[in-house]
Amino acid sequence: MGKRRSARESALQILFELEFNDAGLEAILARSMKDKQTERSVQEYTGWLARGMVARRDEIDALIQSTSDHWRVSRMAFVDRNILRVAVFELLEEKFLAPAIVINEAIEIAKRFSGAQAAVFVNGVLDAVRKKLDASKPQEKETKDERTQEPAKKRAAAGRRRPQKT
Repeated sequence: MGKRRSARESALQILFELEFNDAGLEAILARSMKDKQTERSVQEYTGWLARGMVARRDEIDALIQSTSDHWRVSRMAFVDRNILRVAVFELLEEKFLAPAIVINEAIEIAKRFSGAQAAVFVNGVLDAVRKKLDASKPQEKETKDERTQEPAKKRAAAGRRRPQKT
């Protein structure tokens, strides 16, 4: 298992425990890190995921709610909603991973911790979240299009043409 998968699973377990334990995030995180004795990078990513999700829970839950037809976040299975929360946080904040990787990781974790039907549910909700996030960033897409066409515009303005084959 990869380091990030291990961190995601640890974050899921910590968030699941928070559903039932009033000890607080930092106490649960400290105990979990002490018990598991994992690599430093795994601990850091776990902490980043858990703290970030807790800090942005309302925003994340609203995003999940807006894309999950006929399901209130509060009525979702504890494991499923926390898998979604971790993945949505990563979709919002992780700038170096493609959304498809984040979604695939969440699906695999859902299969392991919740089952095949949960994996289908997680996939559907996260795909809708991804589409919604992509739709809310139209300026970035236009900027990329402009960058790819810029050299062609400069050549045309300079009056240069492709050499013709003779």
